[in-house]
Amino acid sequence: MSKMYRVAVCGATGAVGREMLKVLEQRDFPCSEVIPMASARSAGSKVEFRGEELTVVEMKDDSFAGIDIALFSAGGSPSKHFAPLAAKAGCVVVDNSSAWRMDPESPLVVPEVNPHDLDWHKGIIANPNCSTIQMVVALQPIHEKARIKRVIVSTYQAVSGTGHKAIAELENQVARLMNGQPVVADVYPHQIAFNCLPHIDVFLENGYTKEEMKMVNETVKIMGDETIKVSATCVRVPVFYGHSESVNIETEEKLSVEECRTILAAAPGVTVVDYPEKLAYPMAIDAAGEDDTFVGRIREDETCENALNMWIVSDNIRKGAALNTVQIAENLIERDLVRVP
Repeated sequence: MSKMYRVAVCGATGAVGREMLKVLEQRDFPCSEVIPMASARSAGSKVEFRGEELTVVEMKDDSFAGIDIALFSAGGSPSKHFAPLAAKAGCVVVDNSSAWRMDPESPLVVPEVNPHDLDWHKGIIANPNCSTIQMVVALQPIHEKARIKRVIVSTYQAVSGTGHKAIAELENQVARLMNGQPVVADVYPHQIAFNCLPHIDVFLENGYTKEEMKMVNETVKIMGDETIKVSATCVRVPVFYGHSESVNIETEEKLSVEECRTILAAAPGVTVVDYPEKLAYPMAIDAAGEDDTFVGRIREDETCENALNMWIVSDNIRKGAALNTVQIAENLIERDLVRVP
């Protein structure tokens, strides 16, 4: 009989936490028990798993004794506090916040790209930013073939990346505008309905936002190549689920459009949808609820000798968060890297 694991889902009542439970069930993860955890405010509420209602327990300092794997989606501050305590208790943590991503002792992993980095984990593994995950899944096979020198990316990110309140705000604003009523913006600094906000997370001194610099720094760490240059502009758009990205890639070696399509079609976790003559290309509404990253609109950049443009779309809550986290846990098991006390 294969080994079974006690798994904690921390932040189980949030959008990503609930999706983690769904992914664990759908992928038949080898768990003997799942313990949903959250803050004191959410303790006592119910979540569904394998046809049962599980009671959410409060996440405390001593909550991780006897837990093998903890999947965190509780936010940066709780992660900073609880993840080291969990690791000290012998539990392997896969954290979905930004708290550990650039920590030199924490691997930052996308299983299709750098599963080997799990070998040097010390108890805490970081899950990358959603917009970074879908981009590097498509970049890595191209980089292996033609060596990427530079990436220019503009993102069009769904409101679900901000959470339940942002989804509700978009719904409310659309309803009020359609009924001729004024809107209220609480989650975002401006109206998001029928609008685009070139502003995700806080602005930094260099004029970029924190979200944009996440894409820059995380891409380099995941792909393990500091020579890759990345420039990002991140935009929030009135879409519920699914991030879209316009990506320009400059490579050292010439890569034709057909070669690129062939490489991506064979890449794990990638589906190519690139039939412009049939008006077929990746869209957020088609990616929602799907595991893969979808790539299309692949074409040569006519202003640069070795450059391609492409359009990349993925479900930010699924592959961009919950699925990637569970895939990391699966890889830990496959590589016998779960430290069971």
